[in-house]
Amino acid sequence: MTSKKNGAVPRHIAVIMDGNGRWAKRRLLPRLAGHKQGVESLRRCARACVERGVQVLTVFAFSSENWNRPQEEVSGLMSLLANALAKEVAQLSRDGVRLYFVGDRQGLSDKVREGLAEAERITAHNTRLVLNVCFNYGGRWDIAQAAQKLVVQGLELTPENLDRAMALAHVPDPDLMIRTGGETRISNFLLWQAAYTELFFSNALWPDFDEAALDEAIAVFGGRERRFGQTSEQIQPSSAVTLTA
Repeated sequence: MTSKKNGAVPRHIAVIMDGNGRWAKRRLLPRLAGHKQGVESLRRCARACVERGVQVLTVFAFSSENWNRPQEEVSGLMSLLANALAKEVAQLSRDGVRLYFVGDRQGLSDKVREGLAEAERITAHNTRLVLNVCFNYGGRWDIAQAAQKLVVQGLELTPENLDRAMALAHVPDPDLMIRTGGETRISNFLLWQAAYTELFFSNALWPDFDEAALDEAIAVFGGRERRFGQTSEQIQPSSAVTLTA
């Protein structure tokens, strides 16, 4: 899909939700308090995406590298996920949100795995917004697991086959990727899918990322020219007038 500078709303937004820990530290709170506030920000962002006509929201909730964090924080994040599933899924379902949990479920507790599967089952009929929660996910893992699938199936390693084997094959590639927290890297997130994604870096910490910040990112996206390897002249409609006798 080619998009010109026309104020378009992205069909698929991906978000690296960075800054929870720093948000808490600035308030002399434990890091887990920042993650709890981050859940509220995600709820707000999902609702705003529905209102603005975004069809897919993909968020980076827990990377495969996050296991290296202090054990207390990791355990707290797992408990937070379980509690959030219990509290939020019913409302998300009423709001028309379909949940997918994307990532390697090996190594997660039985309770967490069962919670993820149940949340996906409860929301499977919803169509207003697809919310992909990338949990225990890494872009390199995603590419490796896709390649392994093709090897097992005896299929050739082509871009088209890999695309169909990726963990996010059920949605189009993201149009816009937002990273909060002031960092300017993508940190092993959607490495394959982000080949032509527009990037937007926000200085706001994730718990402070509100509807106005989302609108700013969408406005910047709408002002960009997406060429997908073509030239500007190729994607602009011709202004020439053909005269016939």
